[in-house]
Amino acid sequence: MLFKQKKQQEETKNDNNIEKIAVIDTETNWNDEVMSIGVVVASTVDFSIIDRKYYIITPEYTLGGMFSYTLDLKANKKNIVRRDEAIEKIILWLRTHNVKKIFAYNAKFDFRHLPEFKCFYWYDIMIVAANKSFNKKIPDNMECFKNGKLKRGYGVEPMFRLLSGKRRYCETHNGLSDAEDELSILAMLKLDLSIFEDFSIINKPE
Repeated sequence: MLFKQKKQQEETKNDNNIEKIAVIDTETNWNDEVMSIGVVVASTVDFSIIDRKYYIITPEYTLGGMFSYTLDLKANKKNIVRRDEAIEKIILWLRTHNVKKIFAYNAKFDFRHLPEFKCFYWYDIMIVAANKSFNKKIPDNMECFKNGKLKRGYGVEPMFRLLSGKRRYCETHNGLSDAEDELSILAMLKLDLSIFEDFSIINKPE
C-alpha cells in the first residue's frame, strides 16, 4: 500500500512538471448560444490526454440546436450547469493544470462564444492544418491559394480523414468528442507548437 501511494505521489509530481495545453470545442443552440463545452488537457510531449471536462449549459440547451442529439443528456446529468458555473469551474481546472494555451479548430468561433477565456493564449489549429506550407499531407490536386491555404475541404471531418487515412470517419458534433478529435489532428500534424505560436495565434492575454 505504501509503495502504491508513493508511486501515485511521484506520478502526480511528474504530471505537474509536464507542459500542458487545452483543446476546446463548443456546440451552440438555434440562438447561437453555447449549449455545451468540451475540453481536454493534454501533454505537449506526446499529445496524450491528461484530463477532460464536459458541461451542458442550462437553460440554453433546452432551446435545442442542430446537434442537440449528441449532448448525451442521460449520461451527463451531473454536468448540466449554468454557464457562469461551467466557466468558473473550467478556468479553475485549467489553472490547476497550469494551462496557459488553448487550441481549437476554427478557434475564432469558439473564442467569440467564450470571451471569459481571454485570460488565455488562443491558437487556431485550422489555420496551420489547412495550409500546404505546414501540412505535407495535402496533395497536389487540392486547390490552394497562393499563400498555400486550401480553397475548400478543410473542416474537421475532411482534415481528420486526410491526416488519418480513415475515410469513414465522421465528426460527432459533441463538444468533448470533437475536442478529442481536434487534439488528434494537432498530434497528426507532427509540428512543433512554435509554428502555431508564430502563425495562428488569435488572442494574447492583456
